[in-house]
Amino acid sequence: MALALYAPGLGYYAAGARKFGAAGDFVTAPELTPLFAQTLAAQAVQVMEDCGNEILELGAGSGRLAVDLMRELARLGRLPDRYGILEPSPDLRQRQQALLEREAPELLDRVRWLDTLPDRLSGLVLGNEVLDALPVHLVHWLDGQALERGVALDEAGSAFVWQDRPMPPGPLLDAANRLPAPGDDYLSEVCLAAPALIHSLAERLQHGMLLFLDYGFPRAEYYHPDRREGTLMCHYRHRSFDDPFYLPGLVDITSHVDFTLIADAALEAGLDVLGYTSQAHFLLNCGLLERLGELEPGSTVYLKETARVQKLIQPTEMGELFKVIALGKGDLPLPLGFARGDKRHNL
Repeated sequence: MALALYAPGLGYYAAGARKFGAAGDFVTAPELTPLFAQTLAAQAVQVMEDCGNEILELGAGSGRLAVDLMRELARLGRLPDRYGILEPSPDLRQRQQALLEREAPELLDRVRWLDTLPDRLSGLVLGNEVLDALPVHLVHWLDGQALERGVALDEAGSAFVWQDRPMPPGPLLDAANRLPAPGDDYLSEVCLAAPALIHSLAERLQHGMLLFLDYGFPRAEYYHPDRREGTLMCHYRHRSFDDPFYLPGLVDITSHVDFTLIADAALEAGLDVLGYTSQAHFLLNCGLLERLGELEPGSTVYLKETARVQKLIQPTEMGELFKVIALGKGDLPLPLGFARGDKRHNL
């Protein structure tokens, strides 16, 4: 999965095909409507007031979230001193720079593209649909044993096939053994990269908040007996399917996020879990409907944005499947986005 997504020049995120928006493979919330970033700005302002006037975005995609968020913060008179973007993909970095130069050139002097995490972080660290793109291991529980499912060649040596093998002692086996026994002949994912990322961020965070928005479940739902085929999915030209051997390098591969794993990693790293809720609750708490209400009622723009807002908050769309988790260090107030509907007890 890591090679298919990130191999230099060949991986999905390293190559030049368009990925985001109507002309790409999938649409993210920032691509859907600028109201998403404008609403997120309210949470960013609260964090910067308490922790430092900096924002770091992890994996900025097309750059749309950065542009719309910075524009809104400029309108509010609350621009950060620095807006860092940690982007491993050279292709996406170029697209982000081009978008900023085209739509918000006056903000370019505040933006810095980073190759590695800074040694010290303060303020807001933001990751929208970042955790789902971290490579996972497939684990097959069979006859009371946890097996690692990997990739092999068929007998003719001409096609990829799945192949299970016993796990050697190590982090993957330890992580699999810590999970609730999900049942026999059960396939799912274990992500070692997500806790590693949380620990790396926690080591550098001096005072501030990590905010992640992504699709996923708490552990009890993630490893539910009825979800016995796992959550690994592929996306290509707005089609979703479960075969990562189709056009490797041209197809996005993702898995849902185990938010209990994220919370446990945060606590182990000395962070506080400040809030966990659905995307719908988070955006409503941050004033999404108030932002929508600022548009002219009955206008074409208002009607279009209303339909897009419905996608963000409806339970049958992104509203419940997408979750938001906030992790922090330092003396922080209850984040605005979790004032109502906090579901930390489900983790």
